[in-house]
Amino acid sequence: MSTHAHSRLRLRDLHLAQGHRMVLEHIEGDVRPGAITALIGPNGAGKSTLIQAIMGELRPVSGKVECSIARERRAWLPQQLALDLSFPMSVEELVMTGTWPSHGAFKGYCEAHYRKGRDIMARLGISHLAHRQLGELSGGQRQRALIGRTLMQEAELLLLDEPFANVDRDTIDILVRILRQMADDGMTILIVLHDMDHLRRLADEVLMLNAGHGQWLAPSALQQPMASANLMSFDTAGGRHVGTA
Repeated sequence: MSTHAHSRLRLRDLHLAQGHRMVLEHIEGDVRPGAITALIGPNGAGKSTLIQAIMGELRPVSGKVECSIARERRAWLPQQLALDLSFPMSVEELVMTGTWPSHGAFKGYCEAHYRKGRDIMARLGISHLAHRQLGELSGGQRQRALIGRTLMQEAELLLLDEPFANVDRDTIDILVRILRQMADDGMTILIVLHDMDHLRRLADEVLMLNAGHGQWLAPSALQQPMASANLMSFDTAGGRHVGTA
């Protein structure tokens, strides 16, 4: 189990259900700040259920989530399939919405906000897309814009659901670099992963969910051929890039 004295996110004997079905039981551990924790497991294992509980959107049956990070500093990056691409919004507008949790949605932006937004888009290599509509972007371009929104938010807790699904190699490399920088700056990051290569490149710790329970692992424990094969089998259980319970 992961235990860290200064953790800002702690799971305490957590029991979670969807409707009348118990999904997870006895989930325990501390998510370390300044590190990237990979959340893995087969489809239906409870990854999205756990994220809902951490975000305060699902009340535990018993146990609790202890999070000292203010709600306006918690960011959730869902799968791109959850986006409504018909909504008229540009890349710059999406990035700027990162100010809403702390600044409000109706106050307007000052020059400092716009300057910060431009800096973030440049960092992500999407400055030339600032006025492009989201529906006109590739999957990789949209994912960079979504990460830009979390940078604008100055989030201290970041939860991501398969951020590398359906994106190009250049975007993967940029996101890996940005996420590592965010962790090095002290952010608490929990990321749903299915790909062993991405796990090797990113994960400092691993929480594996299966059969209603959780197990904390060191990434090195998944380097063995049998463990890697088991993880890869998760990818094809029910389809690789679909929503998980």
